[in-house]
Amino acid sequence: MAASNKSKASYTFSIIGVSLVLFLLGAMGWIVINGRSLAQVVKEGVALQIDFHDNVKDESVQQLKTILDKQPFTKASRIISKEEALKIQNELEGEDISSFLGYNPLFASIELKLYQDYVNKDSLEKIIQFVQQSNIVSHVSYPKTIVRQINDNLRKISIVLAIISIVLILIVIALIDNTVRLAMFSNRFLIKTMQMVGATRWFISKPFDTRAIINGFISGILSVIGLLLIKSAAEAGVPELKALNQPILLTLLMISMVILGILISLVSTHRSVIKYLKLHLDDLY
Repeated sequence: MAASNKSKASYTFSIIGVSLVLFLLGAMGWIVINGRSLAQVVKEGVALQIDFHDNVKDESVQQLKTILDKQPFTKASRIISKEEALKIQNELEGEDISSFLGYNPLFASIELKLYQDYVNKDSLEKIIQFVQQSNIVSHVSYPKTIVRQINDNLRKISIVLAIISIVLILIVIALIDNTVRLAMFSNRFLIKTMQMVGATRWFISKPFDTRAIINGFISGILSVIGLLLIKSAAEAGVPELKALNQPILLTLLMISMVILGILISLVSTHRSVIKYLKLHLDDLY
């Protein structure tokens, strides 16, 4: 009875320990997912400015917009008329520049938003060449310095997060392995006794492996619940985080947490059983 209670306690501590470690890994994964979403938002916020020659017909501008909307790099496009451009400039200047100059010096344009994969120097230059093939276009520009800084910073952040993730995964595997092996330590005499009465390795390991799968699943579920609670609390405090939601990636992360918990618990448990089966009785003390 005492041995049974000791075994249950060791399994309980094992589940809690594995859950906490998986939660730590899941939290890191959630940060990486949010970072990726934030990078997408930032890059897709960059606009390509397409200016037209003066007195270009509205129909010609609309035709070019239609062509651009069909391109794989276009996320969104918006026509800015001369009048709208003047209104925007007046708000920036704080005065009516057309009254001062006696005419509207601005031109119609298209604001072109691109998908994140195209927001880099090489792709942007190719897109500019494509747009400038139209004889109604006078100038195409984008904030080069901002794009360069965004890509440089995202590259550095990605490298740092990748290194941290790899190190964390190795630590998680080691911690879960040690936690499970410590839990199995209390069962070493039971394992050896079963072997001494003639039980096969498969017969001995089967109940422990089954228990490991159940414990790993429970640990994974508990870690997922913890992650969802932290996520909800964070989004309640910072509502803007909701805009970064990636349901598919988050679901894959949670499934991975459960699977990882099951696999590491199963492998560690099976290794421990085999280890104790190979030891002599005197070595168990």
